Amino acid sequence: MVQDGETPATAVVPEDKMQQTTQEQQDEPTTPHHPQTHITLADGTTAAPGATPADGDKGDGEGQTADSTAATASPGLRNSTGWDGKLRLPKRDASPSPTEEGADSNGKGVVLANPEALSDPEYSDDENVVPGEAIAADEDLLNDEDPDTEEIYATHSRIHNVDALRLERFKKLQKLCLRQNSIQSLHSDGLKAAADTLQELDLYDNLVVHMRGVEHLVNLTSLDLSFNKIKHIKHLKPLTKLVDLYLVANKVSSLEGLEDLPAAATLRMLELGSNRIRSIAPLSGFGFVALEELWLAKNKITSLEGLQNLPKLKLLSVQSNRISDLSPLHQVPTLEELYVSHNMLTSLESLRLPTGSQADGAEAEKTESTSTDAAANSAGTLSRLRVLDVSNNTLTSFAGTEHLHSLEEVWASYNRVADFADVERCLGDKTKLETVYLEGNPLQLRGPALYRNKVRLALPQVTQIDASKCL
Repeated sequence: MVQDGETPATAVVPEDKMQQTTQEQQDEPTTPHHPQTHITLADGTTAAPGATPADGDKGDGEGQTADSTAATASPGLRNSTGWDGKLRLPKRDASPSPTEEGADSNGKGVVLANPEALSDPEYSDDENVVPGEAIAADEDLLNDEDPDTEEIYATHSRIHNVDALRLERFKKLQKLCLRQNSIQSLHSDGLKAAADTLQELDLYDNLVVHMRGVEHLVNLTSLDLSFNKIKHIKHLKPLTKLVDLYLVANKVSSLEGLEDLPAAATLRMLELGSNRIRSIAPLSGFGFVALEELWLAKNKITSLEGLQNLPKLKLLSVQSNRISDLSPLHQVPTLEELYVSHNMLTSLESLRLPTGSQADGAEAEKTESTSTDAAANSAGTLSRLRVLDVSNNTLTSFAGTEHLHSLEEVWASYNRVADFADVERCLGDKTKLETVYLEGNPLQLRGPALYRNKVRLALPQVTQIDASKCL
């Protein structure tokens, strides 16, 4: 410790060490901010990539401080010459004055390579223009089509106006597919010109807001107006030959308008999924005696009343609705496929043979005069049902399906069935049963390792459990 009045001791460095230190300082490479490499600028000036501006450019030297801090923060992000990848340009000596165009408040500015771009409103740099893709007009879209063609497909072609296609050129046109375009109206002279031969019209995913104009297409057998903006079913009265009608994903809230369809004897398929329908009760009065498929998924239907008088209905899809009672299905003895997932079912008891039918059937077997009635009662038990989809409900049992001996597929995933004995009791005698989906039920979630083996023991006739085939 140095006392008052004493001179602090000075370390004595040997002469050989002093020479070695001096030599190391001379051999020390240039600092990261002053590398050896220089860059030649377009204006003829040169700058070191890591060089800081000249004295006075940063005022109190805050630029050097910032660079020094950056070098300390990331000393490893440099190349072999010490450059950190940042281009630091010195201020130009010959800069425009504060009154000149392009100058900033400090008298320093940027000189534009093409200053005429600011003063000439018609300036254009043709050398750097990237040519865009030329889109042919609608009237030229079908120029390469054979005039005798029977089918035209123009999907996703940005068509706005059917008239511009000049369909009158195609005298034998039977099928016209204009999916995913921007067509807003069917009231078109172009469609009228093709009315004598046109049988199938597909305007899936357009911007059609009403059905006005479809009445001229009297020979249509298939009409697809799905994924449009239609609110009301109208103008179908002249379509006496219609077989398939698709109105999926529109804004239809009522079946009103279907009663005008004279194709009651020919309509085979009706698709009204993803709309706003609340009731199908009027359907029974439309006389659709040839209807085989009815698709009503994703609506707001609470009751299946209205399915009577559909003597040929084979497929019914009412998924994602609000249905809790399946008893109206006994009025559809021809039903073969039923899709009723994502509803409000807590039980399948409503599928059970109606009370009194067994007694009536027994009495009918005693007398030949009542044999026809017995057959009718037997048909009323949904004896033809092959596919039953009740997934994503709150079922705890398969009770009510005991008499469905024609079942081939049962889809019941994500319910609350917990008892393998119930599965065996209700489905074990179905000799035609090949596929069952039971995943997501407590009987699978509680013991996933043994789940498949237990299903095979309960239902030895099945060949597929969930998505996997049985080995």
